[in-house]
Amino acid sequence: MAEAPRLDAPRPAAVPGPRAPSPTDAPGTTGHRPPAGTDAGTDAGGNATADTATARTTAAPTATGRAGAGARSVPRWLWAVPPVAVLALVFLYPLALVVQQSLTPENGGGAFDAYASVFASHGFREALGTTVWLAVGATVGCLVLGFALALVIAFVPFPGAKGVAKFIDVFLSFPSFLITLALLFIYGTVGMANGVWTDLTGAADGPFHFLATPWGVLLAEITYFTPFVMRPLLAAFSQLDTAQLEVASSLGAKPARIVRRVILPEALPALAAGGSLVLVMCLNEFGIVLFTGAKDVTTLPMLIYGKAILESDYSAACVVAVVNIAISVGLFGLYRVVSKRAGA
Repeated sequence: MAEAPRLDAPRPAAVPGPRAPSPTDAPGTTGHRPPAGTDAGTDAGGNATADTATARTTAAPTATGRAGAGARSVPRWLWAVPPVAVLALVFLYPLALVVQQSLTPENGGGAFDAYASVFASHGFREALGTTVWLAVGATVGCLVLGFALALVIAFVPFPGAKGVAKFIDVFLSFPSFLITLALLFIYGTVGMANGVWTDLTGAADGPFHFLATPWGVLLAEITYFTPFVMRPLLAAFSQLDTAQLEVASSLGAKPARIVRRVILPEALPALAAGGSLVLVMCLNEFGIVLFTGAKDVTTLPMLIYGKAILESDYSAACVVAVVNIAISVGLFGLYRVVSKRAGA
């Protein structure tokens, strides 16, 4: 009887030789398989194969394209909703209330009865005329004074010229009532000028009482708004080619002729832009008229204040406000056109 094989008997050594092809092997392959423990997409050293790298490179643009498509899926008009909502809440809604109040008189009647009543009143026509002539007069005064001062600062060398130019920038941030208060200290009824006059002459009262008149308001507005003309003028003068001035001077031209023929043409756009801005600001000025104490000077802003606060006539106040806004928007449009042409 044959003896059963023992479990502890030594096994015969495997003889190396070619492996028989497996049915799963693809034709043309060597039949080599990766070592156990390695991924099908990596070689024995753990490096990515060409097929895996190609797959990853192809997948990356796909993911980026999906992210870009998600960002582009948001409509562009949606980004305008937040600023438009804030603008409508803080500006358009109050403005709409003013217009609505002007069209709905408290005592009944038609929608435009309040407009007809206000336009027919003598107080409105007087306030409109006062507002226009004060604004135009202050604008002309600011243009003349601002041009003269800007010429001196830009072309007449004197110590501290740069400091004066920088002070103009600081002056633009001052409130209007501060200038009016300073003028009251100088030309007021108990101001410095009247005090010096009474001390020198022994008179009981001084002669300076013009601040409570339209001329006092005009002086205060010119004093306050002149730097708004000087600022664009100084910027225009800084870009002027000094060689033109030197050539004109060497040819014997006098300073007045140089200003008229060389400097003024270059300054016209800046003058137009500054004058338009001053005209708009003078049209809506309220603090200067109030602080001068000019009781006989009634402008459109003062008329709005009187109708709304003193008389509680809100319909008439809203009508005057709508007219004031319409004039201001029209002048501001003019200012933007002039500024764009001037390059400001």
